[in-house]
Amino acid sequence: MSYTIGFQAKDQTAVLATEAATANQAVAIVAALRRSADEIKFIRSPQEGDMGIEMLLLLAKEEAEEMPQRV
Repeated sequence: MSYTIGFQAKDQTAVLATEAATANQAVAIVAALRRSADEIKFIRSPQEGDMGIEMLLLLAKEEAEEMPQRV
């Protein structure tokens, strides 16, 4: 499932967006944006629509549980 994360840098007025192929990648992007003081404007996926960070974390957890365990 793909995700689009919209964000706004603290010194800009434009809202920028970046794509992530998995929920875990989206979580990593959100964490990096939060560390750089950018404001998360939206998180959305074609399947789920708009969501909050808590929903993204839940989807990342479910995604990790569905992935085959490497031995």
